[in-house]
Amino acid sequence: MLRYLPFLLVLALWIYAFIDCLNTPESQVRGLPKVVWVLIILLFGEVLIGPIAWLVAGKQRYRVADGGGSTPAEWHRNRSTQWVAPDDNPEFLRSLREENKKDEALLKDWEADLRRREEELRRKESGTAESGTGTDGTGSSDGGDGTRGKNGRKGPEDTPPTTA
Repeated sequence: MLRYLPFLLVLALWIYAFIDCLNTPESQVRGLPKVVWVLIILLFGEVLIGPIAWLVAGKQRYRVADGGGSTPAEWHRNRSTQWVAPDDNPEFLRSLREENKKDEALLKDWEADLRRREEELRRKESGTAESGTGTDGTGSSDGGDGTRGKNGRKGPEDTPPTTA
């Protein structure tokens, strides 16, 4: 298996350089036109001359902006702002409070709607019980088959679905 490793590494570098060359904008290609670089990478890829030439001389490489360090680790060390944990971040805590207020308002609306619906059901049930007719017009409050719902009343959860 190890005898294939050098071939796989060469192939990986070849593919990387080829894709990098294709994805690089024309304005960032140095020295030769992009088409020529693609041909160099393809023709001299097996001997690593083409891909290495592309990586060294073919593409403009930029330093990290901000005038920071030359490596990402140095850039992160030189950053003036420090990372703040969410528990200590006042903006994050403020957003949680705002979301909590919205959720509480929504919950209150739902509870008020539920109370209103329950009250309407109670009024309908008391109105049908006083008139002496059930929901099916038979004079009883069961479903017509002798079964009753919770608390001996026929409610919407006990009503069979209607078929069209």
